[in-house]
Amino acid sequence: MYTSKWLNNIVLSILSGLLLVISFPFTGGLNLLSFIALVPLLVAEDKCFLAKKSSFKVFLLAYLTFFIYNLGTTWWIAYADQHGAEMAVTANALIMAIFFTLFHFVKRNIGVRQGYFALLFLWLTFEYNHYHWELSWPWLNFGNMFANAPILVQWYEYTGVLGGTMWILIMNILIFKLYRDTYYYKIPFKDQQIYTGITMLIFAMPIAFSIAKYSSYEEIKDPIEVVVTQPNINPYTEKYGNHNLTVKEQLDRFLVVADSLVSSKTDFVLAPETSIPYEIAEENFESTELHAYLLDAVKKWNGPSLYLGASTTRYYENKHSNASKALRNGGFYESYNTSLLIANNVPIHFIHKSKLVLGVEVIPFSSVFPALEKWALDLGGSSGSLGIADKQEVLSNKKVKFVPLVCYESIYGAYVAEFTKLGGEVIFIITNDGWWEDTPGYKQHFAFARLRAIETRRSVARSANTGISGFINQRGDVLSATKWNEQTALKATINLNKKLTFYAKNGDLIGYSTGFVSMFLVLLALVKYVQNRMIKRQEKKKDRTLS
Repeated sequence: MYTSKWLNNIVLSILSGLLLVISFPFTGGLNLLSFIALVPLLVAEDKCFLAKKSSFKVFLLAYLTFFIYNLGTTWWIAYADQHGAEMAVTANALIMAIFFTLFHFVKRNIGVRQGYFALLFLWLTFEYNHYHWELSWPWLNFGNMFANAPILVQWYEYTGVLGGTMWILIMNILIFKLYRDTYYYKIPFKDQQIYTGITMLIFAMPIAFSIAKYSSYEEIKDPIEVVVTQPNINPYTEKYGNHNLTVKEQLDRFLVVADSLVSSKTDFVLAPETSIPYEIAEENFESTELHAYLLDAVKKWNGPSLYLGASTTRYYENKHSNASKALRNGGFYESYNTSLLIANNVPIHFIHKSKLVLGVEVIPFSSVFPALEKWALDLGGSSGSLGIADKQEVLSNKKVKFVPLVCYESIYGAYVAEFTKLGGEVIFIITNDGWWEDTPGYKQHFAFARLRAIETRRSVARSANTGISGFINQRGDVLSATKWNEQTALKATINLNKKLTFYAKNGDLIGYSTGFVSMFLVLLALVKYVQNRMIKRQEKKKDRTLS
């Protein structure tokens, strides 16, 4: 039978947190353990429910679980900024714990079965909104557990990562039910064959479908040759500051390794995010020595186009957005994390990064509280809230349309899929993951790109400053990849694809559909809670009157 001792509940919460950590890529990577990772926490919650403990105690247990999960998987953020890591871990754990407590609240007020449906819908609503609101941080969404197991999740081309989250949640709820019914209600296992069968079916069917899809998927032959460069510039000691490498010295770091691989068949050369590290004015960039230097390199290659990242600014006569900063002599300017394409006889088109890193590139809620801008972290280059693109656009060298992604943008599945609807035939990712040193962070970031390949059925070419750079095919397989902390380049032939997946056409349908149900269940639980409180007050009042 259950025991309601508080210490036992704490141990269960810690166990769930640890299981989540070792299920996640590169902090254990045992992804199938995610199907039981939440079971100990669900047992602890159920014990609180049966003992009629307060919702606050459930919140504390949930917070402990999710604090361990966040800390154990994303501790490496502290290499970039310790205070930023503390905020990310504590705040994200808080949000997760609140949504878990809402499930308990629904369960207490409108019923057990409704409660577990609420857990499923509430968590999917949380993860969906984590892609879209100002505190967006979808790094730890449960569906990312399978980033290094593409053979198991080929069906992400229909559901995206939220489909994986739904799979994990359903499995945890079903396994918890089997455990509870066996050890608490003492139901013989032979009488639970239906639920056992359902559980095994829900576990096996997605895997079987995925393996069949993986084995049968064939890419349409439409090849391009791409070179990805890894200049290996230390962002702390070489990239920024008066005593570090000059801009031309930094550009030479990737140009020299590209020169050794570029051939007459090469279509693109990729260089990392902020390859041009100091702000350049977009209005006159094409008249600068820097542009001439890069264009000369492209002309020498005689064929390939150069796609790279830069820190840029743009002038506006009037305030353009919340990121606009006033100039002393009138007008405004905005800073951007930008990517651009340099090609022979093609005007430069600047694409501004739209999914910005919290605390470094964007300050949440600063449009309401402008004073928050002073808390921006300075990691070199521009600081404070950056501007974003007015709309999504693909880039093209007249021959090939590609999805231009900078760093953090590559963890947003539906956002990436939208680019394929605009004609993107291949995904190019440029990033600088050197801030995190040799930790799980840059490895997880590379692995998430494998999910984007599956969701959109687009090949991926990735150029990272210090690693990992490489190529991923449309099944999510890594074709080749660099090691961490080496100056190098890779060349590969990858295929274009014009066909749209179901996910690309429809986006996060799972996320769209769960929000309304979640709100309805929480509101219904709130109404029941208020009604019950009123009834209890009336009964107490009646008892006083009779006495």
